[in-house]
Amino acid sequence: MRKFMVVLDDSRECLNAMRYAAMRAARTQGGVKVLSVIPPEEFNHWLGVGDLMREEHRERIEAHFEVFAKWMRDKQGVDPELVIREGEPVAEIIAQVTEDPEVGVLVLGAASDRKGPGPLVTQLTKSAGSLPIPITIVPGDMSKERLEKIT
Repeated sequence: MRKFMVVLDDSRECLNAMRYAAMRAARTQGGVKVLSVIPPEEFNHWLGVGDLMREEHRERIEAHFEVFAKWMRDKQGVDPELVIREGEPVAEIIAQVTEDPEVGVLVLGAASDRKGPGPLVTQLTKSAGSLPIPITIVPGDMSKERLEKIT
């Protein structure tokens, strides 16, 4: 089954990327893989403190994921899968799409402010030519109604 992989982070544009991935998966009998990356610099503390912080971060990710997962299951009939990796976000995203043959499309949300589309979109589009899958970039300020029409 082809899966749409979407990155779960704290950005506002993440919401539209999640919506798009779930709606496309539902309409194409695909699946959704949600990737969250824990950056390594967050745990450069004493060993015990770093382990506790890592576990708390994972719990926050899982709680955040469950909000999206419930909506995907209830509204789209899609049961998403969560993958948590640790490392540099762009490197871990590239590693996941390279290692996972089920992932068919990477879905990213683009910020709509003056600063640009966001660091992930900026960095990953530079690598797009060497990725084994296409990237779909979803505008962060696109309405739910418009997303429904295009998916």
